[in-house]
Amino acid sequence: MTVLRPVRAGNAFEETVERLLQAIKLGVVAPGDKLPPERELAVRLGISRVTLREAIRALSDAGYLDVRRGRYGGAFVTYVPPKPDAGELRQAVKEMGMAELSDALTFRLAVECGAAQILAGTELPQDKRAVLVRRLSDLNGAGLEDYRRLDTAFHLSIAELTGSTLLATTCADARSRVSDLLNAIPMLQVNLDHAAVQHRAIVDAILDQDPDAARRAVAEHLEGTAALLRAFLS
Repeated sequence: MTVLRPVRAGNAFEETVERLLQAIKLGVVAPGDKLPPERELAVRLGISRVTLREAIRALSDAGYLDVRRGRYGGAFVTYVPPKPDAGELRQAVKEMGMAELSDALTFRLAVECGAAQILAGTELPQDKRAVLVRRLSDLNGAGLEDYRRLDTAFHLSIAELTGSTLLATTCADARSRVSDLLNAIPMLQVNLDHAAVQHRAIVDAILDQDPDAARRAVAEHLEGTAALLRAFLS
């Protein structure tokens, strides 16, 4: 839940909406699941419950959440990413602009390579090793409808396991900048199989405590994703 971090006081409502929307779009809270309890979420975000309710109401009105009352109530995620579509990808890139897209991909490459390199340079305790292996296993067993969400969880877990909140939130921000584009890429089984091999190489390098190999593995993987983006835009 790294994305659900404290907001600044000046624009509390706007930043709360941004944090919640990021958690929803990245799949941190899956479709059909509910946000953490109001009291816990307000503390986590460092805001009043009034501000939180206003943000939840806004996202409910926009169709991202379904607010239910009663003993088993809460704010449930109703947002489902659109089906992959090359036309939607071109439209999203058009709205973003090629220069901003290039900047976003460079930013993501820098922070995710750095996170993997740092994590591989530490001796992970068994519980953290287990988290990384479980994230990979979840991703490998994912159906197409859950693939992007679990892919995001896998990538973000690398930064989170470093123990650096700043690095984890930066990686989440980097992923958010391209999440709509990634969701729009048509899923090709050959590419998914190739990605599985690359994900395994990333995990192996981290568990083997080989920082250079971890950095290279992430770079190769992300460069492949960038190449696929360019292919569907050509």
